[in-house]
Formats: sequence, structure tokens, C-alpha cells
Amino acid sequence: MNTKLSIGPHAVQPPVVLAPMAGITNAPFRTLCREFSGGKGLFVSEMITTRALVERNEKTMQLIRFDASEQPRSIQLYGVDPATVGKAVRMIAEEDLADHIDLNFGCPVPKVTRKGGGSALPYKRNLLRAILREAVAGAGDLPVTMKMRKGIDDDHLTYLDAGRIAVEEGVTAIALHGRTASQHYGGTADWDAIARLKEHVPEIPVLGNGDIWSADDALRMVRETGCDGVVVGRGCLGRPWLFADLVAAFEGRTEDFVRPILREVAGVMVRHATLLGEWIGDESRGVIDFRKHVAWYLKGFAVGSEMRRRLAVTSTLEELRAGLDELDLDQPWPAGADGPRGRTSGNNRVVLPDGWLKDPYDCAGVGEDAELDTSGG
Repeated sequence: MNTKLSIGPHAVQPPVVLAPMAGITNAPFRTLCREFSGGKGLFVSEMITTRALVERNEKTMQLIRFDASEQPRSIQLYGVDPATVGKAVRMIAEEDLADHIDLNFGCPVPKVTRKGGGSALPYKRNLLRAILREAVAGAGDLPVTMKMRKGIDDDHLTYLDAGRIAVEEGVTAIALHGRTASQHYGGTADWDAIARLKEHVPEIPVLGNGDIWSADDALRMVRETGCDGVVVGRGCLGRPWLFADLVAAFEGRTEDFVRPILREVAGVMVRHATLLGEWIGDESRGVIDFRKHVAWYLKGFAVGSEMRRRLAVTSTLEELRAGLDELDLDQPWPAGADGPRGRTSGNNRVVLPDGWLKDPYDCAGVGEDAELDTSGG
């Protein structure tokens, strides 16, 4: 499938983007995905809070460190105050901290939406416009994109208005997750909404996100919606080689899909944990951080519950290797392991600031505490 995608001056071929995921898409995981893709695609950092960046929070400054091989360097920012977002974007541009800036208007977690951030924010049209205007002005030559959801719930859809505002304010591209905030990650993503947004804003690229569990899903999304590219999130959890499949699919090499045996999966697991330890600067902390990935990597394989528990509490690379070596490592890739993974809860009440839905244009109610450095998600 010949689909050309450009994010400002950056050609993204194939048109595949790694979605920012808190606690997941740090430099080690991006390295793994990029290695499997042969360096093709766009790999976005974890969500960075603009106030924490402006205040040079130590943890935040580590999160925005990129490996020398990462090109282009892509940062996702979360912010609710136009002035602070503008400062953060100017800081990135002036200090050459990244080559592309993505703005998060899609996060559905309560600690973000209750402050008016993430997927709650596009409901306030004037606030969204002010943030986008400040970001584009501060970015200089850097392209600014945005990621959003359909809206707060089915009664408060915002994506078409938000898309038009984005075009008017000079945003380079839009990614749409085909769910509302109230759906979180449950139910089925609405790909028809992605098609409607593409028709609504033909001036700029639209990328689709939601329920891409395989490379075939990605091709089908492009065919069915007319979108210009895909954003892959939970589908690559414990499966960074999905990016090899995506490259092969878009290049017409579907016979080259990766189906690793457990021995190969175990090797990737150890490398992932090793990279985390090197990045953090402490092997034990790296292995502990890796624990949350264990179940994703082993999905579908015949591994007993006691061994799964043991592997999920390892604290050293030696323990991790020893546990993996006890498995039947010649197991083939399991049937059905390409399916859904990660969080699937849905139909949640969206926690919003008091009176948030009374007026879609009034911006009152967004305070500085909405940008605490702990408000990722």
C-alpha cells in the first residue's frame, strides 16, 4: 500500500506512529520498536507535562532524553494553560530538544480530566484554540500535531470542531482515537469517525488510532477510512516486533510477518529489561520497571501461573534469565496472541471540573494545579 505521510519536513514511511503511553514508551521501548522497524516510522515519547518541563523537573528532563539514533525526535506535551504550553514549546525549539511536538488532548484518566486536561479540554473550544495558537507560534519551524478522542461522551462530541480549529491554527496533522473519554479503552473503536474527520479536514493529514492489533488491521483502517496513517498503542505491548510487521505490510511483504517462538520472545524480554536498567542507571530498578511487561510478552504461551508470578517479581537480570530458561522455549507463536491486549475497561463516568459542560466556550475553571508534574497518564 503506497501511502505517503509527511509531518512537516519529516517523511514518515511507512505511515506508522508509536502512540505515547505513560510508563511504556520511554527511550528503551522506543529503541526496541525502532530496531524492529529498521528505523522506519515515528516513535513518540511518553506524555510530558508542560509545567514540569518549564520548571526543569529532574524526572521530566530524563524522560525527554533521546538516543542519538532517534530521528526525528518526537515529544508529546500535555498542558492546559496557553502561556505555559507556549513557554514549553519555545524551550524545546530554542534548546533543540526535539524535532516534532505532539499535543495530548486524548488522555481519559480521571486525574487529568478532573482538572480540565486531556480529553476533557477540546470541549472548551476557545481554550483549545488559544493553546494551539501559542504552541504553533512558539514552535518556529518545528511541526506541531495533536492527538485527541471523539469527545467526552456520545452527547458531547468535539472532534470535528477541534479538527477545524486545528487547521485554522496551523497544526500539521491530527491523530484521532475513535473512542470517547467515557469509553476509556473499552468497546470497539469507531473507525467511521476517523473517516468523517478526514473528510472534514482534507487540508492536513489525519491519522487513525484504536483497535490496531495486527498489521492487517492497520491496512484495513487505511482502506476503510481514507486516513493518512495509523497510530499504534496497546497492540504493541509485549510485542515491539509488530513494527516489523507494519513495515512489511505497507511495503507489500505480508509473507515476512514475525511469528517468534518463545525463545526469541525471551531474548527480547531480557534485552528490554537490560535497556531499562542502562537507561535508569540501575539494573535492579530496570528489572523492576520491566515487571509490568511480563504478562504482555507471555500472552498466549503455555506458562504456568506460578512461573508467571515468579517472573513478575524478579529483581535482577540473572533471576529473569533463570526463570525464562525453565520454560519450554521451543513453543511456537500462539494462535490468538495477535488480539487485544492492555486495558479494556469502558463506560466510565468522566470526572470533570464543576460546571465544565455548561458552556463550551467559557474557559473558567482551569487552574494552575491542572499542570502538576504528576498529572501524566
